[in-house]
Amino acid sequence: MKKLLILLAILAPLSLLAQRYTTSNAKAIKMFEKGKNFLYQSRGDEAVKCFYECLSLDPDMIEADIILAEWFFDAKDYAKSKQHYYAVVQKRPDFFTIAWMQLGDLELNDGNYGEAKANYEQFLKLDRSNADRHKAAEQGIRCADFRAYAVAHPVDFEPVNLGPDINTKDDEYLPALTVDGLTLIYTRRFPRTRNTIPGLNEEEDFYISSFKDGSWTPSRRMAEPVNSFDNEGAQCISQDGRIMFFTACGRRDGAGRCDLYMCTRKGDRWSTPRNLGPAVNTGAWESQPSFSIDGKTLYFVSDRAGGYGGMDIWKTVYGQGGWSEPVNLGPTINTSGNEMSPFIHYDDQTLYFSSNGHPGMGDMDLFCSRRQEDGTWGKPTNLGFPINTDAAETNLIVSADGHTAYYSSDREGGYGKQDLYSFVLPVEQRPVITLCMKGSVADAKTGNPLSAQIQVKDMTTGNIVASTSSDSHSGLYQVSLPSGLDYVIHATAKGYLFYSETYRLNNSIDEDWTWKADTVDIAMVPIEAGQRIALKNVFFETNKSEILEASEVELNTIVDILQKNPTLHVELGGHTDNVGSPAANQKLSEQRAFAVYSFLIQQGIPAERLTYKGYGESQPVADNGSEEGRQQNRRTEMKVM
Repeated sequence: MKKLLILLAILAPLSLLAQRYTTSNAKAIKMFEKGKNFLYQSRGDEAVKCFYECLSLDPDMIEADIILAEWFFDAKDYAKSKQHYYAVVQKRPDFFTIAWMQLGDLELNDGNYGEAKANYEQFLKLDRSNADRHKAAEQGIRCADFRAYAVAHPVDFEPVNLGPDINTKDDEYLPALTVDGLTLIYTRRFPRTRNTIPGLNEEEDFYISSFKDGSWTPSRRMAEPVNSFDNEGAQCISQDGRIMFFTACGRRDGAGRCDLYMCTRKGDRWSTPRNLGPAVNTGAWESQPSFSIDGKTLYFVSDRAGGYGGMDIWKTVYGQGGWSEPVNLGPTINTSGNEMSPFIHYDDQTLYFSSNGHPGMGDMDLFCSRRQEDGTWGKPTNLGFPINTDAAETNLIVSADGHTAYYSSDREGGYGKQDLYSFVLPVEQRPVITLCMKGSVADAKTGNPLSAQIQVKDMTTGNIVASTSSDSHSGLYQVSLPSGLDYVIHATAKGYLFYSETYRLNNSIDEDWTWKADTVDIAMVPIEAGQRIALKNVFFETNKSEILEASEVELNTIVDILQKNPTLHVELGGHTDNVGSPAANQKLSEQRAFAVYSFLIQQGIPAERLTYKGYGESQPVADNGSEEGRQQNRRTEMKVM
């Protein structure tokens, strides 16, 4: 009703400017005024009768059609609304140009994309009054073009309900998955039956399920302190399942309407959740987190100041000073509309999210964007029809192999109003295939489990790709690695020499490849006199002592451990295979050991803490009869003195 009263105020100047209504019929004018008075008195049905009487007295009276078009639009009788708007533009195309805009929206929602585009174009041709409306019309044209193409080129889509062990008569939504695909955590909303809070009749809690023998186990409510008498929801879980971020609203330690919290798992116990603090949480709405495999970058949604529209996607990075000031992902991702439910895939290169600001099928659509070489995000692409419809599609996550997507939907045939589903993601929208590497960390002498920091770096650039730590109780760890690269794996723990290994995935994927988790157990050597480790990621030119650039990742790790242990003295030892003369091998081994020794000195390590020695071919660790064995024998070692 309020909208209609505003419209009457808009129409008044139009009629005043013409010194009359669009009719000279006195009875029609009197009836229109009577209808206006009924509207002011909130007597809508009587007003409608008056406006129809106006049209019976003079079928050319445009004002009556305008009011009726708006009335039926508000009543969601879109067919009658469209009928009266077309009457308006047919009588005088330039009298009330907003009618063209409304007709564009109505035809767009009815799936008449050609008619919608023509109406938007007519609006742009005739209207010069409002820049925001022009932007909306241009967006409408883009949506019409997109929807016409999408409907004509549907993608394969066969959603599968996750079944009664996950879904119930209550609402299930916002799924989160560990990288190995074996643990599912999601939010369930159900009627509140305990500790009733006035005005809050529903409760949201986290539920967890495991994938065993080809199906999901019956889900169970996560125990306190993760769940509480308050509402918890909109969660994400780290790749190894040991850190969870989630949203809670209206808590005593909160900064605004809804804040982000985190908790960590040691063994089978979760810590008490803690607020992420003022750098991240404000008086605005912060929610829907997604945590990157780099172990430090958190994406989330907020309507805080500085955005481009309603809800925007932001990111914050954890460092020595805590969480950084959040940064908006920018206008390529965010629009004047709403962007929500971000999911950064395990490849750390593909971002999925929901939006009603990019051209789509209607309401909230699912999109994906790829990280560019310069670190920016590429233009988002719509996941297509019928994945996206005129309803709201949100809360999408994708498995590590990029094959399976999970999301929540209120589609018919579920167990409740909103259920969790999975479907095969179209090839064009899949991320980089990501492998899961898991195992345990233990003391090399005692076999006892250890808590160690594990970093995986791109062998070419030295950039940290993934970061995690092993559980102090079990020593277990889990990390995800995008295929197509070669990696250096480093593990460090206080009181131990570092662990180093090469993990090559550059050529590991072929047509017959099937996703699996690789097991890599890590044995940490304690810092004790006589202990030694092979520097497996220090490389030289063939038959030369020039250190290759790819070695710097490993060498800088040695610098770091020597700086953190100022009483540590080490020997750098060079070793070769038995190819060539013993004299030549002895000389080459000495030169290579000296090259590493020189690098460390150049980085500020005192020379008195270092020695170097060449052992030639005298200390093989494998059979020189095979190339694999010879490769193991060509090595540089670090020995604790």
